[in-house]
Amino acid sequence: MLQQAIFDKKNILITGGAGFLGSHLCDRLVKKNKVICLDNFSTGSERNIDHLLSNPNFVFINHDITKPINFEDFEELNQFKIKFQGIQEIYNLACPTSPKNFLENRINIILANSEGVKNTLDLAVKYKAKFMQFSSSVVYGARKKNNNKITENCLGEVNNLSKRSSYDEGKRFAETLVSNYSSIYGINAKIVRIFRTYGPRMKLDDNQMIPDIIRDAIDSKDITILGDEYFSTSFCYVSDCIDAVTKMMEGYYLGPLNIGSDVDVNITEFAQKVISLTNSKSKIIYADKDLFITPLCIPNISKAKEELNWMPIITLDKGIQMTIHDLQASKGLLGY
Repeated sequence: MLQQAIFDKKNILITGGAGFLGSHLCDRLVKKNKVICLDNFSTGSERNIDHLLSNPNFVFINHDITKPINFEDFEELNQFKIKFQGIQEIYNLACPTSPKNFLENRINIILANSEGVKNTLDLAVKYKAKFMQFSSSVVYGARKKNNNKITENCLGEVNNLSKRSSYDEGKRFAETLVSNYSSIYGINAKIVRIFRTYGPRMKLDDNQMIPDIIRDAIDSKDITILGDEYFSTSFCYVSDCIDAVTKMMEGYYLGPLNIGSDVDVNITEFAQKVISLTNSKSKIIYADKDLFITPLCIPNISKAKEELNWMPIITLDKGIQMTIHDLQASKGLLGY
């Protein structure tokens, strides 16, 4: 049995750590811990973690989590003394989620939500680590006609044979794996259900709603909303999301827990804000709905307020401004 001593810093594994959310989580946790960031850049980006590579408390491992891994075999991790200390926390965010390449990624998504989750859970069992699965609002299915905010005890309704099923049903299956591992092996395994989150490092030219709106506004091109003038959703700024998940890992509540904004925002009004903030000459047009960009349920976050003493604090105007500044810089760096 692994004998774990008390060390000055925890060893933390973040799978999918080079992605949008994952890289922000790396930023937060490396301040007080030793972080192993695992990613294979299927949809993540090296740019998201470049600034961390010189940090002695950060190590990047290029690996596909759907394949088993033994961290004790990596010489670059010797400084983390994994053979003696093990791993204390695991955050699993690994799942290809590119809207632009969604259809060709479906098998990879299925494997990430099954084999990938199993492999990370096996590591949690091996090291007796606390575990957190990043699930999604998609487990609830499409927005209900009554438009009520969704609570965690809602079972949801998902078409397991649709073109989206690799992700939607995959996330539901992943939760089932986590629940059963927790029950059988007695590990501390938590589930968070992330609703639409935005902020710096979102990918340009990936058919993502917020970056596409901002990019087109900067270029004074027509802004296309995939739906009609009534399409609405909620937006949670990335730092608020990271606050919630780190608080949850520190506490006792296992979830599942809704993490997101409970404010329903009209997309046309959102686009108009972006146009104003960028002094753009863009016009708003409408097009047919997209497979991946659809109206999602709005979360009831009373459980997060109760269990974590958490609620989003970044206003939409402030969040949009910070995101615009980052994407303007990204456009310059990438030559868009």
